[in-house]
Amino acid sequence: MYKTDLEIAQEAKLLPIGEIAKKVGMDISDLELYGNYKAKIPFEVMKRNETKKDGKLILVTAINPTKAGEGKSTTTVGLGDALNRIGKKTMIALREPSLGPVFGLKGGAAGGGYAQVVPMEDLNLHFTGDMHAITTANNLISACLDNHIHQGNELHIDIHNVTWKRCLDMNDRNLRQIEIGLGSKANGVERKDGFNITVASEVMAVLCLADDLMDLKERLSKMLIAYNTDGKPLYVKDLGIEGALAMVLKDAIKPNLVQTLENNPVIVHGGPFANIAHGCNSITATKACLKLADYTVTEAGFGADLGAEKFLDIKCRFGGLHPNAVVIVATIRALKQHGGVAFENLKEENVEAMLEGCANLAKHIDTIRQFHLPYIIAINEFASDTPKEVEALQDWCTQHQHPMSLSQVWAKGGEGAIDLAEKVAELCEQENSYAPIYDVEASIEHKIKTIARVCYGASDVVFTPEAQAQIQTYNELGWDKMPICMAKTPTSLTDQDKIYGAPKDFAITVRELRPSLGAGFIVALTGNVLTMPGLPKVPAANHMDIDAEGHSKGLF
Repeated sequence: MYKTDLEIAQEAKLLPIGEIAKKVGMDISDLELYGNYKAKIPFEVMKRNETKKDGKLILVTAINPTKAGEGKSTTTVGLGDALNRIGKKTMIALREPSLGPVFGLKGGAAGGGYAQVVPMEDLNLHFTGDMHAITTANNLISACLDNHIHQGNELHIDIHNVTWKRCLDMNDRNLRQIEIGLGSKANGVERKDGFNITVASEVMAVLCLADDLMDLKERLSKMLIAYNTDGKPLYVKDLGIEGALAMVLKDAIKPNLVQTLENNPVIVHGGPFANIAHGCNSITATKACLKLADYTVTEAGFGADLGAEKFLDIKCRFGGLHPNAVVIVATIRALKQHGGVAFENLKEENVEAMLEGCANLAKHIDTIRQFHLPYIIAINEFASDTPKEVEALQDWCTQHQHPMSLSQVWAKGGEGAIDLAEKVAELCEQENSYAPIYDVEASIEHKIKTIARVCYGASDVVFTPEAQAQIQTYNELGWDKMPICMAKTPTSLTDQDKIYGAPKDFAITVRELRPSLGAGFIVALTGNVLTMPGLPKVPAANHMDIDAEGHSKGLF
């Protein structure tokens, strides 16, 4: 009987966070402590190291995820531990988990098995309060906006054209569309509103793309909140509250230091969803790792079509980052599902279906190649994988000249990725000509079509009349010269969540665009992607409990 991730984490022997800091040249006096095992890194420490040469940057991405699970975070953690085992001073940079998925279906984001980040319970629950600060800042904007309307509306805000939504870090479909201000006039002005999940809010994206506190304040001031009755855009700065927002976020913008089960340093900071927002941990976290360590292993959410594309087209562009290597995680179980096997039959050997599903892996490899980056496939091993399936996948990689490594980090921790670590370190020594796949000066349509063609394999993009009208407006307002952040289902290369594999001759439909002016990109919503998820029929919360001593159960 295997131990659960939570049981493994609860048995871990954690080192005081000051000892973890020493491994990368920091002292306990450099940290802002949140108990014995968590700390924030102040900006003074990061500024002190800004003249140091950057270490190597390794991105971990994956094929399109399935319910079978790919283990991208687990691979990221295990690879970081393995690099440290072979003598490479390495840090890991991850996103913070959202409470919505934790209590919903997906679970947490601290890795799994013996490749985890700890303290696992803290990470997956309230951690250092960053999510709450982001939620508060977002909702302060909503409160001040509605108060301004109630108090006389000097800005002439059009209550039918308010673009800003409230947010909550929870999956709650009932909040997608709401009516507020009901009842007496004392309750405010009646209007329609809605909620996003916190990790889809622009405040989250802004925090993760800001260089420092003052840059954060400037970006917050630029966020679009509404249009006035003359159709002119209004921003946070028109409410005059950007200083208050930055004050609320003054601690949240500082990266959080924790550790792996093998007591290696990890920065966990920020958590934008990759199917809606840009899906990467903060620029400040990544840059801190690059200065403190010789190697940084980071991940981007979901597959290469979403997280990796946004990491390479948005985050690296804004942060001036140059990746050295990419790890593409694949599992035999997921490849079988992409090859047409039903979820309940994935444990049965099926070499033919697995090889059919390799078309999905091949498309993600092609995407990374379009960015001119060296890569390696990490086959994340599961207990149900058979020797024939493993051999067949290894042969497929050899036949197509794709470097690969069998990863066993879930069962063995860093020891299970020594081969992967050695090969990744070799890749990092190669020269590469990384570049984003589009010019930000190109038209909105051209940028979207480039992403759809290059990263999804789409043959066409269809813009709804609403999207076409928005593009015309954005062109007139000068908002067209920004990167594009695609909002799309993560489970398929298409915009339809049940189409697996690598389909051909399909179109992507862009139904709506949203300007994230503080973040500095335009969000293009495709298919039926939602910015406020719902809970499944039986949420993970139903299986969670706590005992009299405060020990959690059922958290994963």
